Formats: sequence, C-alpha cells, structure tokens
Amino acid sequence: MRPASTGTIIHGVAVGEVLGVSALAGARLIAGERGLGRIVQRLNVMEVPDILAWVKPHELLLTTGYPLRNTPQSLDRLVADLDERGLAALAVKPGRYLDRLPAEMAEQADRLGFPLIRLPDGVGFDDILNQVLTDILNRQAAVLARAEEAHRALVQVVLAGGGLREVTAEVAGLLGVAVAVLDRGDRTLAAAGPAEHLAALRSAPEGSRTSVPVVAGGHHHGRIVACGPVGSIADSDVGILERAATVAALVVTRQEAVNAVESKYRADFLRDVLTGRDGDPARVAARARTFGWELERPVTVLVAELDPGGDERAAQDRLPACWAAAVRRHDPRGAVAGFSHEVVAVVDAAADVARLAKDAAAAFAECAPATFSTGASRTAPAVEGLPDAYGQALKAARVGRQLHGPGAVAHFDQLGVYRLLSLVGDTGELHAFVRETLGPLASDDDPENADLRRTLQVLLETNLNVAETARRLHFHYNTLRYRIGKLERMLGGFTEDAHLRLNLTLALHVLRMRGI
Repeated sequence: MRPASTGTIIHGVAVGEVLGVSALAGARLIAGERGLGRIVQRLNVMEVPDILAWVKPHELLLTTGYPLRNTPQSLDRLVADLDERGLAALAVKPGRYLDRLPAEMAEQADRLGFPLIRLPDGVGFDDILNQVLTDILNRQAAVLARAEEAHRALVQVVLAGGGLREVTAEVAGLLGVAVAVLDRGDRTLAAAGPAEHLAALRSAPEGSRTSVPVVAGGHHHGRIVACGPVGSIADSDVGILERAATVAALVVTRQEAVNAVESKYRADFLRDVLTGRDGDPARVAARARTFGWELERPVTVLVAELDPGGDERAAQDRLPACWAAAVRRHDPRGAVAGFSHEVVAVVDAAADVARLAKDAAAAFAECAPATFSTGASRTAPAVEGLPDAYGQALKAARVGRQLHGPGAVAHFDQLGVYRLLSLVGDTGELHAFVRETLGPLASDDDPENADLRRTLQVLLETNLNVAETARRLHFHYNTLRYRIGKLERMLGGFTEDAHLRLNLTLALHVLRMRGI
C-alpha cells in the first residue's frame, strides 16, 4: 500500500482570464497590464506581515491589507518582492483596513509588468477561491484527459504493428503541426504533418521548435520534435509530445530487439563464410544477397579489432553500428558483422579502405578512450578466397597495432618482414635474439643507445652509403665515421659481414614491434 498523491498542478489560467470569472465582475486592473498573460496555478490569502516566507510561484495573492495596516510603507516594496518570487498577481480589497494604494506601488507594478488588481468591496475571498480553483482544476483535468486519450491512441498504433511513421502521423493529426522523430545524429527517422510546416521543421532554428527526448532503458535514442505556426504549440501539447516520446521509445526498443536477432543471423552466416564452413560458393552468394550483400565480385576484407583498455562493454555495442554506417556510405552492398571484440567488413576492392576506416573512427570517437585497430586484406577475387583474406586482415590489424600502437590502420601487403616475425609465437626467443644481436644497444639504460640505434638503422637502410647517411642525419662526414667505428666495436664488423647486417636489421625490426 502506498498513500494516494494529490498530484501537482502544472496547468493554470492566465490573469486576464481570472478577471473574467463572475466573482471578479467588479474588479479593476490598477497597474501591470503587461503581465495579464501570467499563469495562475494556485491562490493564497495574505494574513500575516511576513507572507513572503509562504508564497509560491504562479500564485494569485489576495489581501485586505489588514496585515499591513500599521505599516503602509511596506506596500512600496511588496510588489517587487512578490514579483521576484514569481507570483502571478496581487489582488487587494482596500477600504476597511487600507484607505488607498500608494502611487509608488502602482508605478512598480507597471514597471515590472506585475498585475495589481483592486477587488470590489462586496466580493468574498471564498467566492474567488472557489471559482478560480474550479476553473484551474477543470483546465488541468481537461489537459490530462486529452493527454491520456492521445496516449491510448498511440499505444493502439503500436499494438497494431505501427512504427515511428505511424506514431508521428498520429501526433501530427492530434496537434495539427509537423512532427518528426530524430536520432542522436539529428537524422530524420520519420516525419508527418503539413508540408509547409515540415519544411520549416527542417530549417527552423533550435529555439523555435518544441523538442522532447526519446529515452529507453537509460539510453538516449534521439528526440521527437514539433513545429507549427507561432503559438500553435501550447504548453498542454508538451504532455502529448512526452507520451509520444514514451511510445516512440517502445518502438525503438522493439526495433532494436529485432535488429539484434537479425544481426546475430548475419554474424553467424558471415563467420561461417570467413572460416570456410558454409559450403557451396553459389549458395553462399545467394544467401548473402538476402542480406543485401554482394560477395560475387573482387572484395577486400577489413577487420576492426578493439584495442586493449577503455570501456569494452560500451565499445562492443557501438563499434558495429559505426562500421555499418561507414560501409553504407562507401559501399551499400558491402557486408558488416560484429564478432565479440572485432567487426568484419567485406567491401568492394575499389573502395578507399583508409577513408572508410577514418570515417568509422570518427563516428566511434564518442566512446573515447576506447579505440580500434584496422587491418585490410589483399583482394579476394571470389567467395572461395574469403577465408584467406580474413586471416590476412586479422594479421594486419594485430601486427599494425604492434608497430604503430592503438588506432593503427595497416594493409597486409605493407607488413613485409613484420608478417613473418609475428608468426614467432615464442616472444622470449625474440627478446633473446635482440639481446644477442644488438648487445648493449638492446636497452635504453644509456641515453646514447637510442641515438646509436637510429644511426645504425639509417646506415642499413642506405646500404652503408656514408655520404647519404650523413646527409639524412645531418652529421658531418667525420662524425659519422667515428660513430661507425664505435658501432663496430660494440656489434662487430657489420660493414664487412652481410649476414650480421641481416641479423641487425631483423633485431631492429623486432624492437619496432610493440607488445613483443
């Protein structure tokens, strides 16, 4: 059991409308005409001098002036204090306790746009309270009833199998304005309403549109936006938009569940293809076409593998979506599927692989600090070549990360000797080879070691061309000759031993491979 709630008044009537009730037939607006549009949601009666501690925003305050009869000078500041606290208006019944209202009080009311009302002598506060509160509650009930009716209609749309298009059409019909559902990237998922308002909705500045977020399961999926002629969307219409956003969240959640099942089928199929377990190539190609994929053409396989670190759970959800969007832009017939910590894409061999990976990384940036490394295969001319191409792309992604760190993009053909070195499973043996070959240069205990390794690397790259090496390193010729002598004393006579030069080259390559 839980106690019943009295609810919260969120709608009201304007001060100008309050003056139209029968109990206020003889009332007169003294000042503050600019504030007749202020909303009255509740009423209060001033019975004590320190009323400011008890007032609330959007109140119509009634008083006879009795609490201030001995200090009429307090009226000079009263209007400013009430306005500061967000009250709607002040209604005073002078005469018995208050002869007249100070001129300064009316001046303040006009300056602040705060309605100051003189009540007729014969009206009772209970009549005003009864009539105005009844009007407010009736208005509140009508708004709630309209919102509930709209909610029932929207739920029926969903129960009948409708989607976002049908939801927006229902809301547009209820409000008579243009309504659209936008995703997190402000792309329109569905829209309905008068054509002229739809055009305004797409071009109108943010402040001229009414927007409500679409949230489900703690995730922000976008927003529902309404746009119409100025003043056509009332505050009461926001309640309908909020209910529409709730229903839209149900539709989005339902679609996500369907997409998750479809994604699993696509991923299982593509995994079987890439591991060579799916059998006849013609059957594979035919089934791929049911997913909108074209595998009967020269293609490149891409593997995007999450780098260690970062929020893996959020990244695993986001990575496939980012790659799917990027592949759609570069190759609408390309295949994309998520496999645990990686995403595999099969795209046209003519596609710009580097640009595609860059677009996916840009979309994935919101998951920072999580990153992914991308590997690209050689061209696979037919379905039969996809398993080999997948292995090449996976190798390129992992070796590329070792060479260049997280976020690397590498092509299998660019790996060269690193491809062979990556096949060595015993990293301890690689470490031993580096230490035996480079000796003291294998470590950075001495700050000069890195500089000497750079000199050695350039010497090997230029095939011991001393003049070219000096030019690249900006050394004097004699300085370089001195360094060569020092290197030979540390490493042996590599200038005369081709086999030693090969070992040194391989050792420097191993050092470049991160994670070894």
